[in-house]
Amino acid sequence: MGNRLSSITTRTGDDGTTGLADGSRLAKNDLRVHAMGDVDELNSHLGLILTEPLPERLATELTRIQHDLFDLGAALCMPGFDVFPPEAVARLEELIKEFNEPLPRLEEFILPGGSKASAYTHIARTVCRRAERVLVDLNHKEALPDDLLLYLNRLSDFLFVASRWIHHKKGVRDVQWKKGFNRPQA
Repeated sequence: MGNRLSSITTRTGDDGTTGLADGSRLAKNDLRVHAMGDVDELNSHLGLILTEPLPERLATELTRIQHDLFDLGAALCMPGFDVFPPEAVARLEELIKEFNEPLPRLEEFILPGGSKASAYTHIARTVCRRAERVLVDLNHKEALPDDLLLYLNRLSDFLFVASRWIHHKKGVRDVQWKKGFNRPQA
């Protein structure tokens, strides 16, 4: 581990390829590389959320999710090796139930906003959905472990619930979509 990042500038990617953990190289626009990049971007957005004042319970879980996403990225970087923890999907399902339980029933679609932490969480949710779409495309090309797709699907659900939970804890109302809001008045 000590020499893992001994040199950041390797120049090995100057030809438009990147290396996987098994030593193989892929074009930087390969679906697998897109998937790894989207998961990395999602992890960065979670880091941004964690810069906001959050209840400790959520901060702890988001940090744990960051570690899960690193494991998910490792699974993508090592084709044929299932290194993703299988219990991660079940843990997210439990979190969704726990965080959703105190929330008021949804009466309408909600818009991102209301507070910075909640809006950041919505951004992370949309990046998660994009990462999931790329994994679905990659899975059509080459089979991926089921847990990877399930995890991203549950994670986007959790992030939606977490955005609402943040408002619940702060006493902020969700921004509700209003049908016809921008239509001219007669």
